[in-house]
Amino acid sequence: MEAKAISISKPDKGAANEDAAIARGGMIAVADGAGGGGVYAERWSRYLLENLPQKPITDYAMLDGWVDGIWEKFYNKYEKRAKQEGGMFLDKFYDEGSFSTLAAVWRTDEGCKWSSYGDSVAFCYNKADGTLQHSFTELADFNKPPYLINCKDPLKEEGCRTGIFDTYKGCIIMVASDTLAHYILMMYEACHQDAYGQELETALNAHSKNSNFIKSALATKADFYDDVLKPLVKSTASKDKFRKHIDALRRQELIGFDDYSLAVIK
Repeated sequence: MEAKAISISKPDKGAANEDAAIARGGMIAVADGAGGGGVYAERWSRYLLENLPQKPITDYAMLDGWVDGIWEKFYNKYEKRAKQEGGMFLDKFYDEGSFSTLAAVWRTDEGCKWSSYGDSVAFCYNKADGTLQHSFTELADFNKPPYLINCKDPLKEEGCRTGIFDTYKGCIIMVASDTLAHYILMMYEACHQDAYGQELETALNAHSKNSNFIKSALATKADFYDDVLKPLVKSTASKDKFRKHIDALRRQELIGFDDYSLAVIK
């Protein structure tokens, strides 16, 4: 078993990376700090992963209990820092807090158990039969505001998704933050248009920024494993290779502008 995790910031020089990714002890996870609201997003996403339990989160009650047990330490620490900043920054901390998504997979004797909250996604690709399992709903839902874990507010039960992947020898298990997850799912569906024509059409008709990436994907004649998944996984060898691969996808107009995080178990 080989596990890797990699995370890079937006291409802008000096941009803070609000994502976090880990691979440890048969567990992989990503957290996407949401900088559009609140403060300390990059610290909250890292804090969540640093405190992720070694045992799988298998239902909403477990997720809620875990967050309930860790939020206060983070809140108290960063309340002190926010007070030093004062003014509107402190108001923003009190009013909005800190936000992040989460997607994690635990390798167990019963299989690979996953949990997600928001639009970071867990995947399982079976090379033997070419099928892709995932923790998300459908492609068009990437256009919707994601559910977010907040450092001060209660979770919403409908935002929690859990399950178990049917795994076989040679399966590739992944977790990815939203923009990269959209690319993976989009390319899989574009490579299997007969099965996902309606889902692709719905996402195209949303006329969102993602619709343009879907148009580009449908124009390619790719093999999902050889042309999409294999090069992506191979690029995790280093941050430099990963960034170069992402930059190439951006030039092909297949992926959006964001922080990018991926963790993989092969």
